[in-house]
Amino acid sequence: MPTKVSHVNEADHDIVTTAVAAAEAHTSGEIVTVVAGKSNDYDDVALVWASIIAFLAMSVIALFPEFYRTLYDRLTGGWGHELTANQWLGTVIAVGVLKWIGMWLILLWRPLRMALTPRSIKAQRVRARAIDLFKVGTEAKTIGRTGVLLYLSLKEHRADIVADEAIAAKVAPEVWGDAMAALVERVRAGRPGEGMAEAVRQMGIVLAEHFPRGSENPNELPDRLIEL
Repeated sequence: MPTKVSHVNEADHDIVTTAVAAAEAHTSGEIVTVVAGKSNDYDDVALVWASIIAFLAMSVIALFPEFYRTLYDRLTGGWGHELTANQWLGTVIAVGVLKWIGMWLILLWRPLRMALTPRSIKAQRVRARAIDLFKVGTEAKTIGRTGVLLYLSLKEHRADIVADEAIAAKVAPEVWGDAMAALVERVRAGRPGEGMAEAVRQMGIVLAEHFPRGSENPNELPDRLIEL
């Protein structure tokens, strides 16, 4: 039986759902809210770091061979035989392999992997995930193409807004800056529900300006907060 995903509590669900309903009361725009634990596993980042550490380890040995030959003699008590060029090369490669495996095992601990992932990569992965979710659940799902997705990725402390074509044609991406700032500030303070609700409120103000509520305003997309 699948385990229910729960990144936020019921109170957070309630305030976000209420904020969406309140915002949509003044606009023909439709706001979809999604929260995810993370946007990516960053396995490729772990592989890159492991490769960098292995390369650096082999490079240091290559740059200071006499030091490591002396260290070898000390470890063997002077009883070790003189390594041939091929044996020395094999030893260097073995050290690199061990370093690679060790670093990869260390980076199985996800918090460290996340900490070593550059901010720019996190931003790209969050954006890519937001676009994927938008295409599946929001794009062209409203009559006037006025759907907009608010996506929050908790582990990265990042969020994104992706809008349908009618909204994107009138609202520049930077207009959502205040909503994003309010959301991220509250997420970092441990209040993700409040952050999403405030972002929705500010999004509603923008949408009401460009897409005011019409005489017919069906609720075409869910108001509830979706957890992934």
